[in-house]
Amino acid sequence: MTLTERAPATAVRPELKDEHGQKFVLTLSCREQAGIVQAVTTFLFERGFNIEEHQQFDDSLRETLHLRTAFSGSPSYTPAMLEEEFGGIAQRFDMKFSFHDQTQQRVLVMVSKFGHCLNDLIFRWRGGSLGGELVLVVSNHETHRAMAEAAGLPFIHIPVTPDTKADAECRLLELVDEYDVDLVVLARYMQVLSNDLCRSLEGRAINIHHSFLPGFKGAKPYHQAHARGVKLIGATAHYVTADLDEGPIIEQEVIRVDHSYGPSALSTVGQDAEALALSRAVRWHCQHRVLLDETSTVVFR
Repeated sequence: MTLTERAPATAVRPELKDEHGQKFVLTLSCREQAGIVQAVTTFLFERGFNIEEHQQFDDSLRETLHLRTAFSGSPSYTPAMLEEEFGGIAQRFDMKFSFHDQTQQRVLVMVSKFGHCLNDLIFRWRGGSLGGELVLVVSNHETHRAMAEAAGLPFIHIPVTPDTKADAECRLLELVDEYDVDLVVLARYMQVLSNDLCRSLEGRAINIHHSFLPGFKGAKPYHQAHARGVKLIGATAHYVTADLDEGPIIEQEVIRVDHSYGPSALSTVGQDAEALALSRAVRWHCQHRVLLDETSTVVFR
């Protein structure tokens, strides 16, 4: 497809249920205070919910608490209903909170000419271990059309030039709406997003960077790494922000190397690290395990 063609949305969200009913997740952050966990568990107990997983992190340096609770119960509840009823507790503790149902998060993948991360995401999605549902692949090149379509995914080609960049980004946002996309994944998409687009996708776009940030930015990162004699190759998955490659970090992967690795071998090892870090970040985000904490994150694995 070209920039001007449209594809029909296929937004089907199967509800995740077990023998206990529909499944939900509560995430919250607030200042450390006595009684928070009791208030949360009492709220859920009074509505007949069963807690299936509970994790919390008490940050003694910032004096804050971060919490993730997965629970199940009556399908008559929706996240909006729970948020309304939880409002009094949230106000009492000055909480930043969200309720989510555990439907599959819908994921749009953006890719350029390097296809290893896309291939890995497709493999994990088809195997049921990605944690989200791939619904669309967008690229500024035609290189990976066959890979996407072989997996049954729509592939939309949006070429980008300095003259068409603004139109291309508008088209991307149209596709996000058309396909009811929850998360945009930049799987080695080699275009810098505008500040406006970064703000539009804040908190719902993940990028993979081919190093431990902020080292070895720009072209030929593995040539730079080889020239410096690195002993560790890494990759960083982070949220997209207007500050290039400086968004809150979700996951990093590291692989040990030595002097015998040339730029090509380092690139091969680095691609493995990129795929691992990105797939974990996507899975944890889709499972609502990542809580933003100013410029960093709390990740409940």
